[in-house]
Amino acid sequence: MSTTNLDLLQRRLLWVGGKGGVGKTTVAAALAVLAASRGLRCLIVSTDSAHSLGDVFDRPLDDRPKRLLPNLDAMEIDPDAEVDAHLQRVTEQMRKLAAPEMLSELKRQMQLTRHSPGTQEAALLERIARLVTAPPDNYDLIIFDTAPTGHTLRLLTLPEAMAAWTDGLLSHNRKSAELGKVLQHLTPRSGRDLNSPFDDPNEDPLDGLDQRTRSVAETLRNRRRLFHKARRQLEDPTVSGFLFVLTAERLPILETVRAVESLQQAQIPVAAALVNRVIPDSADGHFLQQRRRQEASYLQRIDHDLGHLPRPLLPWLETDVQGIEVLQQLAQLLAEQGF
Repeated sequence: MSTTNLDLLQRRLLWVGGKGGVGKTTVAAALAVLAASRGLRCLIVSTDSAHSLGDVFDRPLDDRPKRLLPNLDAMEIDPDAEVDAHLQRVTEQMRKLAAPEMLSELKRQMQLTRHSPGTQEAALLERIARLVTAPPDNYDLIIFDTAPTGHTLRLLTLPEAMAAWTDGLLSHNRKSAELGKVLQHLTPRSGRDLNSPFDDPNEDPLDGLDQRTRSVAETLRNRRRLFHKARRQLEDPTVSGFLFVLTAERLPILETVRAVESLQQAQIPVAAALVNRVIPDSADGHFLQQRRRQEASYLQRIDHDLGHLPRPLLPWLETDVQGIEVLQQLAQLLAEQGF
């Protein structure tokens, strides 16, 4: 397996993901402890709705950064709270624009939206995008302990989809505005020269929209800028990298290979694939000998399928990982693997 020196902790953004149950939260937490021990101001963020980050640290966490060690803060983003906050912001904006008789319908629509497919992911993405694009004043490194692979792939590629959707909506609004200008030119009362140009490339693209539409369009345009900016951060290998965690078993290998291909197609830099819970050489007994033979074949398969990536190994520990002291021991093992 590859033992090349890794520079993951020198980037500003590190994403740790993989199939559920392979130990990615433990690895992410140990990497955060290692980074903090080297003097890096580190924030570790759990984006998984089934949070276990607080359990690994054996400390209660919520959606505000909490200091766990010198240089190390941790938080667990609550997707439901993010949806509520997001819809509250939308409601407050629309309240200023909507007619009074529409407020009850507006509240009803917002309540329906709360349970619509994709709402939670969109709100979660916006929170992550703001963390990603924030000035690096407080933290040198942000580690994201992400949800299982499928959810993470949607989350990381959603900025592109949402930006395209916003572009389409703004284009539709611009076309509506242009149609209005055409109608004004065709109306004698407009007082305009029918032969004068109306499609000025130097115009504000929001010109011609009424106040309500313009306000909504401006909000959408600001979100589009946010998502584009976050996307640029994700695509920059000097800033961001994705670390997959897997075990030497058939299903995690298959899922990881597919996920690596998907991220690379989305131009998200994949930095390494860490193989967790490798049976130590000191483990004995007939049962473990049998498991080790099977594991050896899977390690060969990982070398073949993921040979283009660094592939550090972590041993299967004798005990569960919980608490700062055990995480510090695991951090030392990660350091020995080139982190």
